[in-house]
Amino acid sequence: MNAPDRPRRGVHAPVRHDSAVGHVTGRAAYLDDMPLPPDTLQAALVLSRHPHARILRVDLAAALAVPGVVAAITAADIPGRNDIAPILRGEPALAEGVVEYAGQPVAAVAATTLEAAREAAALVVVEVEELPAVLSVEAALEQRLYVAPPQVMQRGDPDAALAAAPTRLSGEVRCGGQDHFYLEGQIAVAIPGEDRDMQVFSSTQHPTEVQHGVAHLLGLPLNQVTVEVRRMGGAFGGKESQATIVAGIAALLAAAAGRPVKLRLARDDDMLATGKRHPFLIRWEAGIDAEGRILALDMILAADAGNVADLTPAVVTRALCHADNCYFLPNVRVTGLSCKTHTVSNTAFRGFGGPQGMLAIEAVIDRVARRLGLPLETVRERNFYGVGRDDVTPYGMTVEDNLIARVTGELARAVDLPGWRAAVEAFNAASPVVRKGLATVPVKFGISFNLPTLNQAGALVHVYTDGSVHLNHGGTEMGQGLFVKVAQVVAEAFRIDVAMVRVSATSTGKVPNTSATAASSGSDLNGMAALNAALTIRGRMAEVMAERFGVPAGEVGFDDGRVFARNESLSFGELAQLCWERRVSLSSTGFYRTPKIHWDAATCTGRPFFYFTYGAAAAEVAIDTLTGELRVLRAELLQDCGASLNPAIDLGPDRGAFVQGMGWLTTEELWWDAAGRLRTHGPSTYKIPGSRDVPPVFNARLLADAPNREATVFRSKAVGEPPLMLALSVWLAIRDAVASLAPPGTAHRPRRPGDAVRGSWRRSGARAARGVVAYLEHRRAAGPDSRAPPRLP
Repeated sequence: MNAPDRPRRGVHAPVRHDSAVGHVTGRAAYLDDMPLPPDTLQAALVLSRHPHARILRVDLAAALAVPGVVAAITAADIPGRNDIAPILRGEPALAEGVVEYAGQPVAAVAATTLEAAREAAALVVVEVEELPAVLSVEAALEQRLYVAPPQVMQRGDPDAALAAAPTRLSGEVRCGGQDHFYLEGQIAVAIPGEDRDMQVFSSTQHPTEVQHGVAHLLGLPLNQVTVEVRRMGGAFGGKESQATIVAGIAALLAAAAGRPVKLRLARDDDMLATGKRHPFLIRWEAGIDAEGRILALDMILAADAGNVADLTPAVVTRALCHADNCYFLPNVRVTGLSCKTHTVSNTAFRGFGGPQGMLAIEAVIDRVARRLGLPLETVRERNFYGVGRDDVTPYGMTVEDNLIARVTGELARAVDLPGWRAAVEAFNAASPVVRKGLATVPVKFGISFNLPTLNQAGALVHVYTDGSVHLNHGGTEMGQGLFVKVAQVVAEAFRIDVAMVRVSATSTGKVPNTSATAASSGSDLNGMAALNAALTIRGRMAEVMAERFGVPAGEVGFDDGRVFARNESLSFGELAQLCWERRVSLSSTGFYRTPKIHWDAATCTGRPFFYFTYGAAAAEVAIDTLTGELRVLRAELLQDCGASLNPAIDLGPDRGAFVQGMGWLTTEELWWDAAGRLRTHGPSTYKIPGSRDVPPVFNARLLADAPNREATVFRSKAVGEPPLMLALSVWLAIRDAVASLAPPGTAHRPRRPGDAVRGSWRRSGARAARGVVAYLEHRRAAGPDSRAPPRLP
């Protein structure tokens, strides 16, 4: 690591990212920059053009005849098992017998140049018999096509409570998918070794899963496959299971050719072939009282899984576990459905079902507030989890660390929410065309993998005789700052400068059997594993120091790069040298498993999370009701990070996740045509937020003096995913802006798309403007991928 600007010992300090200088100067090397062996081949994929078809014949003859082509493969050439499923089974790397989405890899070619590989791939002949394709969640629901069994989470008697409720409401909302659009696309380099060994360099969040996938495809034991990753240029969940497709095919080609193979997907192929965030269709019915309290809720969360299960069952589980958000639901049934469609298999994406579940309950809360004519914040407060009462989630976990009221209250006071709202209302009173909206959102997000088995990590620490430290762990660096945060943890354990700790590339050959760097748990898991390794070494060093100066080991102290024994001291490096001379090991592994968690998948009950993290946001938007143009003018974020390991690093994901969530809810749209082909597969047709889309007033703060009550690494909390849900404030602000067009006295009544503008204008062009606003409201409420026009009354 580069030396910091000034000495900093370890945790809770705003230490810069270990690759910060490399990122801005271009010296940080990514996989595409890696020097390759001189005989390395370049690879290209052959993708299906049909969403569902039976493969009759794949002819590679023309491809093999292209000068420079060394190998071409189909599923028939796989020596092992053609299955890279992360959870279930039957998910092929190359289509076998049938294709189930347009963009599915059918064959692959390796050649001496990328141009030759692409030319050859275009010449592969794939003869098929087209089959009926299911291209929507509705069609899948009608045919009861699922990739996994339904999941039902229930508490109380929702049917009886609905029947007895004074008021019943129902609704439907959609949220679209989202492409990960990482800056560095999917890429892998596979290098064959002796006795069929395979070294794989992969841009992956989950080296162990890539190791397993490659071993299955090649028919090898795991110890013959080593996977390494130094850094990724973004991932967001898209390189958790999806990276195995690319690495597996590269390894197959390398084994077939007996030469190294590099496979890097072009942006279009990447978007066509790899999975996205799950679109959801949400239907609900709620029973409420006159004060806006939810007495009963019956909700269906139907996820578009795509063609295979991939990680969908786990995504649906997490969606169910976040369909309560911050609210106590006394009688509730939430049904999760993993719908099979003939589209690309959807997969992990930042939030992992949490955003969809929270959007669902926030739609319910918003509808309740408008029906009763109450402020949204008032309805929320009446439904918040309590402290010592009404504090058990629908899945049976007690909310023990409730910071909801504190976080929402601090945000409201910090931004003068009443004054802000008054300014928005004053603007709207004088502006018939451009309308502003303001909304807040609270967030309660559970931290841990829902599957308890995955909540474990390992680390390896070496101390050298000059006092420098080598650190390796199972976490992967994708720009989020995990490496520097874990290095700070080790530096804190030894009480040395973080500049003395060097983190090496993640490798299955150093730390085995790792979990994905996902679920916002990278620092929690790997930080604790590294801390345990460092403390083991420190204990040995303390014993040597105690023996050297004749004091009890308990009186040995470490601080500021030195080790003290009463009135004597040695530098950390001097003590390391002494340990070596005394033949004491300065190397240790470390291991950590998250305590307290358990989960019963059959009943959807348990304690799936070690703790919750909290946040709140407020957003202001403006909409031109004549054109539909939208601007997010201001966003205020407050995020609970416990005792942050590195406040400077944690503010990065806080802002970045919000903007990414904003894109999901506003500009990003995945659109398939009637033939099941994705048409938005590049930056010209798929619009992620740009620098000018970031709110001009954008403030992010970390909650102060709120250490984690659970024994996490130095009482910190996770930050990677939770702030994405804060962007729901933008979606709700859009709804608020559109609702402001309603005549006085009707702003809170139930409405359909288009109702909000009735009678709002008395000038020429009113009907055209009304249609624009109705369409805008429909699109924002229904989700980015909804294309059916609304019906005007």
